[in-house]
Amino acid sequence: MGEERQGTGDWGQGTGEEIQGRFPNPQSPILNPQSSIPNPESRIPINVYTQHEQGHRWLQRYRGQPAVFACILGFTDTALIPGISAAGATPGDRRYTAIADAEFLYNGPRQQPQYPLPPLQAGASPVLISRAAIEGLNIPVYLFNAGLPQPPSVPTIDLGGFPARCLSQGNALELTIVKHLLQQGLRWGEKLAANIPNGYLILGECVVGGTTTALAVLTGLGFAAVGKVNSSHPSCNHSQKWAVVQAGLQAARIGDWKDKKVAVFSSPVPSPGEAIDPLQLVAAIGDPMQVVAAGMAIAASRSCGVLLAGGTQMLAVYALMQAISRQCNLSWQPEQVVVGTTRWVAEDSTGDTVGLAKTINPVSLMATGLSFAASRYPQLRAYEQGYVKEGMGAGGCAIAATLTQGWHQKQLLYAIETLIERC
Repeated sequence: MGEERQGTGDWGQGTGEEIQGRFPNPQSPILNPQSSIPNPESRIPINVYTQHEQGHRWLQRYRGQPAVFACILGFTDTALIPGISAAGATPGDRRYTAIADAEFLYNGPRQQPQYPLPPLQAGASPVLISRAAIEGLNIPVYLFNAGLPQPPSVPTIDLGGFPARCLSQGNALELTIVKHLLQQGLRWGEKLAANIPNGYLILGECVVGGTTTALAVLTGLGFAAVGKVNSSHPSCNHSQKWAVVQAGLQAARIGDWKDKKVAVFSSPVPSPGEAIDPLQLVAAIGDPMQVVAAGMAIAASRSCGVLLAGGTQMLAVYALMQAISRQCNLSWQPEQVVVGTTRWVAEDSTGDTVGLAKTINPVSLMATGLSFAASRYPQLRAYEQGYVKEGMGAGGCAIAATLTQGWHQKQLLYAIETLIERC
């Protein structure tokens, strides 16, 4: 992957512009553990891995421009499968991960939060990265409830969705709900973009178990995604994910799974001439965030930039955007949309994010070069051993710190560690 990597460490210098929005409370490969510590005085680089020309043009266009952060919260019972995710030490903890992360993103550290950040096997929630960036950059935040098991403790925009059933059942969501969520995404994408005609929308998510639903949707769309996705585990649990996905595809009778079981780690495309309805696919084996994010990004791309802030999950959203725009005859501007994540995802040797992006082609994949190698906190240094990696738009928010104000490694690390001290 080193040959694909092109650094762009010269982005920055913000305009200081502010826009109307919902602001957070201002008060409140596995990577080598021996990897060199970056110069703390240097700007955090943004590395472009695929579709280099498009990625660099996008960065140049939105350098110093205002941003808005929209984070879509959802839930799937897939998260309750033992061992499927490390975003919460137990299945019970994982029920509250999105709600706790949303509370922290909005309020910052509180002495007695209603929903404390859930315990992890190792590391710390990526919401620390997101909160540090939006607090320091004064980025407006919009939280969307696409389908949570209980109401959030902070203000959110309720989209009228529902949590998804486990994808292994093959009937994750009602089709009427999926269609409704698409319309909500289109509506809100247009509204948010209207506030930032010269800027860009950072579109993040929090769905525990979402890399497994992403694998399911990508496979259903015909992409060879097996073995390429990432996870919150230090070494991706590919076999477990694939077993769950196979069960869901069989139960939903999608594509080549209609009549036979497919061997482990084979990923056939849909039968020749068979058109897969992307909305039916999400209803069968997806989660509520996916279709909202796809609709929001499609609509927003018509008038502003879109930074899909995530790894595997946002690559699946991009693939859905392609399929939905064709199926529903929706116009969008692909050159306005990029996927931005962390280097812990892009360079995770137990997955192949770059290869996956090339498969979905054409999509520009980029990542922040943020490093925790010099952190004095072991829960942050755990990222350098492959734990956690991404979530809550962390990579996209770190990219914004470079793009908007040219933050240095030391600045963002200090802001994140200060949040930990305040917890």
